[in-house]
Amino acid sequence: MEDEKIVDLYWSRSEEAISETDRKYGRYCRSIAYRILQNEADSEECVNDAYLQAWRSMPSQRPSRLNAFLGKITRNLALNRWEKSQAGKRGSGQVPLVLDELRECASGVGEMADDVAFADLLNRFLRSLPREKRILFLRRYWYCCSIQEIASDFGISESKVKMTLLRTRRAFQQFLEKEEIGI
Repeated sequence: MEDEKIVDLYWSRSEEAISETDRKYGRYCRSIAYRILQNEADSEECVNDAYLQAWRSMPSQRPSRLNAFLGKITRNLALNRWEKSQAGKRGSGQVPLVLDELRECASGVGEMADDVAFADLLNRFLRSLPREKRILFLRRYWYCCSIQEIASDFGISESKVKMTLLRTRRAFQQFLEKEEIGI
């Protein structure tokens, strides 16, 4: 079913909206949640919460890209759940590694009062990147993929992935400094 028709189902308050959403985007949302949570049951619960949040927000919002809308909700819910589960202890998996890597280049970003302004900055930076660098950056920092997984998927060495990400993080830091946001 087309995204527009699924959104129409939400707007008409049809419960079919959830089943159609799950049929089309369930696997996508579960993969986002699982990469962060590393637990099937928690991931499933997170996806169900994402559908509920989508249900609640649709009458006031009409997303132009349903996959991005659902992905963002799922990712935010999964990160919140991960943070709660890791309170007071050092986490394992890709999430702490990814957060540490980003913290290095974007230390001043945490002080930004406006998430929308930061999203705009990040989007401008991503649009400035060549396609491959943009995809590598998103795979690592949005989808929390491991270096090994990215290297395997792109048919390149792990060292090339690491170096590309390092250079991209440095470019992001310079971009933030130029915008007077960074260090």
